[in-house]
Formats: sequence, structure tokens, C-alpha cells
Amino acid sequence: MKVQTKFHGEIEIEEKDLFTFESGIPGFIDEKKFALLPLEGTPFIVLQSTKTREVAFIMSSPFEVFNNYEVKVSQDVLSDLQIESEKDVSIYVIVTVRDPFNETTANLQAPIVLNTSNQLGKQFIMNSSNYSIRELLIPSPEQEEK
Repeated sequence: MKVQTKFHGEIEIEEKDLFTFESGIPGFIDEKKFALLPLEGTPFIVLQSTKTREVAFIMSSPFEVFNNYEVKVSQDVLSDLQIESEKDVSIYVIVTVRDPFNETTANLQAPIVLNTSNQLGKQFIMNSSNYSIRELLIPSPEQEEK
């Protein structure tokens, strides 16, 4: 299928490569099908809606940047995504790129959880976590001292 994308123009995507978000994403509940598209030359990936060109989220693996980051996926999410094995799970966080880049933040409180074996996805809001929705991707020197 041909998809109009925010960052890659029109591209061809195989249906088998799409992730289904049964409940959409909070704030975008009508967006159900997404593709993962690499942002060439960066450590980022784009979660691109197949329905709406402008609905594209820049994401990153949180584990490469935040050494002690932990996601305790709820039983509901495990069930919704039909997760049977940890090896089938990929976790990303949505990144808000700012200018200057050192003010770029990651939403650690609501990771994107993907089941790569059946192509299901969900944004999981960790209400009881100490994580912020705006964690600096590049900590300031003051934060690094903590």
C-alpha cells in the first residue's frame, strides 16, 4: 500500500509490516495502523500513521539513553497485545525534538509497547511511576551530578 508520510514522502509499505493499535494512541484514537520508519542518520525511528500524514511520532529506544529505565508492563497490556515472550517485545518512548536539541525530551511515563510477533502495539501509561513525560534526552550538568 502507498502511504503519505510526514518525513519520508510517499512510500510503499507492506500490510504485514504495519502495527495495529486497537485503541489508537491517546489523543489519536482513530489512528489504528502505524508503520515503523527509520530516520536515516539518526538513532530515531518514526511511528507513522497510515491514515493521516501528519500523525507521526519520533521515537527512540529508552534503554540506550536512560540506563536505569524500567517498564513494568501491566497484565492488561500483556493480554491486549497477546504477549507470550519477552523476546517478542520492543519498547520505545516518544521524543519531542526541540531547538536547541539539548532541550529535547522523552516521554518516559508512557512508553510505546510493541509485540513484534503479531504486530500489535499500545501506548502504556505508567501512572504509578516516578518517570516524567518530559525527561531531558541530554541531561544538564546539574542533573548528571544527582
